[in-house]
Amino acid sequence: MAEGDNHRDMIESHGNSQDPNNRQTNEQAIDNPEKQSSRIKVEWDKDDALNPQNWKAAYKCFVTLQLGFLALAPSFGSSVISPANQAIARYLHVSEEVTVLNVSLYVLGFAVGPLCWAPISEVWGRKVSILPAIFCLGLFSIGTAVSKDAPSIFLTRFFGGVFGSASVSNVSAALGDIWSREARGTAVSFYAIMVVGGPTLAPVYVEAIFTFAVWGFTFFFFPEVYGPVLLKKKAQQLRKDTGNQAYYHPHEEIKLDFKSIVTKQLSRPLIMLTTEPMVTCIAFYASFVYAVLYMTLEVFPIVFEDVHHLNTIVASCSFLGLFVGVLCALSINLGNQPRYIRAVRASGGKPVPEARLPPMALGGIIFTIGLFWFGWTGGYKNVNIAAPLIATILIGAGFNSIFQQCINFLVDTYGLYAASATAANTFLRSLMACGLPLAAQPMFSAIGVGPGMSVLGVVAALAIPVPFLFIKFGLRLRKKSRFAPIED
Repeated sequence: MAEGDNHRDMIESHGNSQDPNNRQTNEQAIDNPEKQSSRIKVEWDKDDALNPQNWKAAYKCFVTLQLGFLALAPSFGSSVISPANQAIARYLHVSEEVTVLNVSLYVLGFAVGPLCWAPISEVWGRKVSILPAIFCLGLFSIGTAVSKDAPSIFLTRFFGGVFGSASVSNVSAALGDIWSREARGTAVSFYAIMVVGGPTLAPVYVEAIFTFAVWGFTFFFFPEVYGPVLLKKKAQQLRKDTGNQAYYHPHEEIKLDFKSIVTKQLSRPLIMLTTEPMVTCIAFYASFVYAVLYMTLEVFPIVFEDVHHLNTIVASCSFLGLFVGVLCALSINLGNQPRYIRAVRASGGKPVPEARLPPMALGGIIFTIGLFWFGWTGGYKNVNIAAPLIATILIGAGFNSIFQQCINFLVDTYGLYAASATAANTFLRSLMACGLPLAAQPMFSAIGVGPGMSVLGVVAALAIPVPFLFIKFGLRLRKKSRFAPIED
């Protein structure tokens, strides 16, 4: 194949290849096509043991488990501190409204970090982009724990979010590296439990200890899974073993000068967010439900501590209701798998992202019901505490059904550029989740839990048609893509 027009070749390869690991990237810099024609491009052999897609199922599950824990560590760090807001406010002599910055700045770090980590993963691989960052998250978690003043806590929380975002933005793309389209939905279902369940389990754990435990385990056992990086290493090994310098892989020739890093790697997630209609649409919808979830987390202390007078430790256990909902959503998401597999086979093996979306539509309805239920049962002491706890299950189930299918849709659509696509999604949703919790305390203090949650419920109800619109118009939007064009 001629390689004079790198961007065109990347687009054609991306659209036609069934294996995302065999596609080349648009940073290939082959300056002389005639000279390169005598070279031997290294690709996967049939049943190549080095290809992550060909690993044994048991080993894939082991790697997936590691990826899940790598995502869990930073995700539960996002809300681990929220139940202690009142105690922190007294310790630092600041208002509770100010202590909300503990969560907001961490989530702001989630917005900034993926713009760096996702491109790094697409140049140097998933392992290099995740493990060092997780180690730094552990260090900043210790920094938060030993801080004596508000600026120190806020600063360490922000940088904890920056480094923690590495795995949150890259793990879903790594799952796409090792699982086929038909099996990936199941893998992402269990991964989503880790990501979505993290904020619900956070108050039960100690962040730094857990983070370093995960890092220590994955440091020894987590392999590289990104196809282009593995093929580059294969080409280097073939040259060494055979002495034939003709072996090469285009990923070796990516230029990493400062201009290229800024204009291509670091800017790609923002470019996709602003120019890819499907990324933009999915990101806005995911950002809305993500922000609503984080606003709801700020209401938990009001409902379970102020209204029902539980102590901080017992009130923290209410977050487990959300986690039960996350687990319940697993049945919804896995229940859609047979339908998705039939759609892929009917399309001749091509991805059918729209077939991922029915659970999202159901999740939007469940999420809305949960918000109204929580608001109008949680704000009154004479209502049994079991009522708002049941509502949290609905909120968790609805949110996870939406979140997981957003990730599946982006990975299906963008394949090789899944890390950048999910980074764009993470960037926008984290910005919204950073800002809206700041308004939670003033709003709920002013109008009450019931009316305040009703405001969120009404907005969620207005968004119920969104997944149906994605199902109807998703193909049309994907046809406008420059990074993942499809054939008519």
